Amino acid sequence: MGEVFAGRYELVDPIGRGGVGAVWRAWDHRRRRYVAAKVLQQSDAHSLLRFVREQALRIDHPHVLAPASWAADDDKVLFTMDLVGGGSLVHLIGDYGPLPPSLVCTLLDQLLSGLAAVHAEDVVHRDIKPANVLLEATGTGRPRLRLSDFGIAMRLGEPRLTETNLVVGTPGYLAPEQMLGAEPDFPSDLFAVGLVALYLLEGAKPDAKALIEYFAAHGTPGAPKGIPEPLWQVVSTLLQPDPLARFRTATGARKALAAAAELLPEPGPDDELIEIFDQLGPLPKGFGPNGPLKKAPGVETTPPQPQQLQEQPPQPEHTPYNPTHVLATPRPYVPQYPTKPPTPTPVPQQPQHQPRHQPSETASTASYTARVPEVPPPVGHRTARRRAARRPGPPAKIAIPLLLLALACYATGFWALAQL
Repeated sequence: MGEVFAGRYELVDPIGRGGVGAVWRAWDHRRRRYVAAKVLQQSDAHSLLRFVREQALRIDHPHVLAPASWAADDDKVLFTMDLVGGGSLVHLIGDYGPLPPSLVCTLLDQLLSGLAAVHAEDVVHRDIKPANVLLEATGTGRPRLRLSDFGIAMRLGEPRLTETNLVVGTPGYLAPEQMLGAEPDFPSDLFAVGLVALYLLEGAKPDAKALIEYFAAHGTPGAPKGIPEPLWQVVSTLLQPDPLARFRTATGARKALAAAAELLPEPGPDDELIEIFDQLGPLPKGFGPNGPLKKAPGVETTPPQPQQLQEQPPQPEHTPYNPTHVLATPRPYVPQYPTKPPTPTPVPQQPQHQPRHQPSETASTASYTARVPEVPPPVGHRTARRRAARRPGPPAKIAIPLLLLALACYATGFWALAQL
């Protein structure tokens, strides 16, 4: 049994560290599934404000791993995300070294797709690096990438949490203008994507300082050995020291990448098959695939209603990865905003023998809620309820107070007339 947080999240085992806290595998007793929980370890005001900023980010995109919910318990706070088990790009390079260009194109396309969604919300990530790009454990199927860790992300126009001349980010993945203290902007994220692309193609961390100096002194170099020229044209544009010479948007970079992917040579039969393994490891003692084996103290014991019975969300089918797949021309990400709900139209009352489901959860938990059919009542009971439904007038609990209020108003009126 692990520590129970806010009566809902049971911490299982630590699986990593983020910018402002430790990341745990946790069991969500309400949704009945494992999640990743980032727990804030420092309680100073600066860390708490950064933590609040990160948990407030809500971006619904298949290639973005944003916070889903949060909870506070005494002096501790946490927020939860989907549990991603395939490790990061660091694990992938550690297992295989340099990756085939066709696979790199697929990973870059997904990374730029997620980044376009982030930028569409006027958010600059500011910390794109291989360790913050996670992978689902898809085996030999098509990879699925998730951009994570928004601990130092900020919206355009928001006040900084640090001094103006203080550089924030990971050394080795900073754009030149970031190191000079410029205001965060989208091209700085795209420069970091170029460094990640070079890391995947060469299997080692690139020397960003040497690259910047070479580009500034000699211009764009030729394609390094093993990198196809069309792909290098895209990567080198991302790596331009001058932000005005880079792609202006992630969607523009995706379009150029899609065109380059069509010109890549087809992979040969001797190319190594890339498999993305589960990096989380087995569950500790006391936990199984369906949660903890024993009930931990502190867990809320509210009995679930029939419509609140949880089921595991359906897992997506992993199609075999086709290295010859041509990237589709991307379309700009358009954020969806809630619209004003239409005025409901009264509908006639349905007979009681037709069960109706009234969900008690919000739309975000609808996919984890199983509907349980109701048992039809006896015929006699059904007839009695039909008669009761035809009885005119409100119930007694409402009618009596309203009648007393009306009499009081009536008496007050007579008294006011008598004073004239």
